[in-house]
Amino acid sequence: MSNSENNTSRKAQAKVLRVFRKVHRLTGAFLFVFFFIVSTSGLLLGWKKHSGDLILAKTRTGQSADPQEWKSINEITLIAQAYLLDSIDASLSPVIDRLDIRQDKGIVKVLFADHYKSFQIDCTTGEVLHTETRLSDLIEHIHDGSIIDDTFGWQKGLFKLAYTTVTGLALLVFTITGFWLWYGPKVMRKQTNKVLV
Repeated sequence: MSNSENNTSRKAQAKVLRVFRKVHRLTGAFLFVFFFIVSTSGLLLGWKKHSGDLILAKTRTGQSADPQEWKSINEITLIAQAYLLDSIDASLSPVIDRLDIRQDKGIVKVLFADHYKSFQIDCTTGEVLHTETRLSDLIEHIHDGSIIDDTFGWQKGLFKLAYTTVTGLALLVFTITGFWLWYGPKVMRKQTNKVLV
């Protein structure tokens, strides 16, 4: 390769590097808040089972792991709803989102649809073993953007879709531009060394 061809090639690579640096910088500046939210909430979610009951409570143990000794799902549902309204807050919605049965522990986790209160109930006795506000679910909804859809009652999850698309694509752009900002100068140095030799 002649010196003129090498200079042209280096100028083209330098131009690409400048464009990548600009895209990298602008993407980071524009999406700083989103990246901060995603990284912080992701870190908290990674640590949720090791937070000492702060983010996600450990699973309690009921009296029996034998389903034949358990109360019916209907009984457990009624116990959870009555406990919520009588002992926690009568203004909260008693609509249940899901029942998470842990057979090996003999308990069921009751999660409500319209708030973050949750109970762990002994499947055998019906005793409420633990009450918590599920911070892990709140953090997860912040992490994926669905908290905005929930807050404004947007049923189709359009904000979550847009949010995850933008942050996912931005992370991909960051990865590509960041790699080239590291690798591009190495290529230019190699070409310079070849010319000098």
